[in-house]
Amino acid sequence: MPEQDFALLDERFRPCVKTSAGLEKIWTGGRWTEGPAYFPASKSLVWSDIPNDRIMRWDETTGAAGVFRGGLSCYTNGNSVDRQGRLISCEHGSRRVTRTEHDGSITIIADSYQGKRLNSPNDVVVRSDGTIWFTDPAYGIDSDYEGFHAPSELGHCYVFCADPRSATLRIVADDFVRPNGLAFSVDESVLYIVDSGASHRPDGPRHMRSFQVAPDGKLSGGAVFATCENGVFDGFRVDTADRIWTSAADGVHCYHADGTLIGKIFVPERVSNLCFGGQKRNRMFITASTSVYSVMLPVNGSKTF
Repeated sequence: MPEQDFALLDERFRPCVKTSAGLEKIWTGGRWTEGPAYFPASKSLVWSDIPNDRIMRWDETTGAAGVFRGGLSCYTNGNSVDRQGRLISCEHGSRRVTRTEHDGSITIIADSYQGKRLNSPNDVVVRSDGTIWFTDPAYGIDSDYEGFHAPSELGHCYVFCADPRSATLRIVADDFVRPNGLAFSVDESVLYIVDSGASHRPDGPRHMRSFQVAPDGKLSGGAVFATCENGVFDGFRVDTADRIWTSAADGVHCYHADGTLIGKIFVPERVSNLCFGGQKRNRMFITASTSVYSVMLPVNGSKTF
């Protein structure tokens, strides 16, 4: 029953969901789905099926799905859309961040830092000024499952900011075990970043931190915003009221801007990531293990990507 898809933990969650609009599975057949990104112009969703080395595409108007791109040893993970409607992707296999141009050609945004190859870019967000922020843990080089087993040339896992206009790349955070999902607040004054280090070691972090963003893009702060109570956080998005909707082992967890867990959407598979889409940005698309799900909501996703 649809109402069983939700958990109301705080009255502030009640207006965030319609219990009559249950969770629906729109695709299955992956090994580990990740990185959903919605394209309004084509009314389509793309996502990564990392171990199968492919990006999938689903047409919202027909419900048909197929391979968008694959078999290139890219092992793509996180995806986003820039202000010009171009696909921005994090590639484990090729250890780079790329942009797919409107004509289908590929532009490399970043693949190395100070002459050393990146680890395996994981998740990405585009700021309104055009800068591209991404995390670079070592999941894609830890084994051959989601990339290619290799030593880290950087020797650490960083959060980076790339500026395609000046072709510069800088480290913005260096105190993470495994930096993972990231997203800006609606006004871009706060950057939230997940540390999923518990997947790497039992006593590792399983939390999300919040950083203040200065006008020049420098970060400060970094206090823990929330700690995952079931599994580890992975990818997440923010709605127009600055509520955070984040992945967890049992589904999607919704946090109020004050850090309170106010509700959940239960998903029958482990959730990796999510995004808002649809004509009004009120349809949530959820990547979870082997499948992709969606649910209609009475709230709207932020236009920050």
